[in-house]
Amino acid sequence: MTDTKSNGDKGSENVRVTAWVRGRVQGVGFRWWTRARALELGLAGWARNTDDGRVEVVAEGPREACVKLLELLKGCDTPGRVDGVVERWSEPRGSLGGFVER
Repeated sequence: MTDTKSNGDKGSENVRVTAWVRGRVQGVGFRWWTRARALELGLAGWARNTDDGRVEVVAEGPREACVKLLELLKGCDTPGRVDGVVERWSEPRGSLGGFVER
């Protein structure tokens, strides 16, 4: 019975994902678009431009929502052009509120 419960809760487990998005993603509304998608998914975090031309995205919330955000970041409906996304999963820190552009 415990196994069923833990399997059922796997998608709602809170996680933190950090994604670095490479391509033509600065100066095209990418951070604003990412913020809108993250808020729709109920995620907290931020998106910021990096000095090397990528956008760094940090999001915390249910695992299934973070997976969906990554799918959207890798999809073809983003502003600009995404050439690649590198992701890192970790434990949530719980210190984030809302989702902001930095």
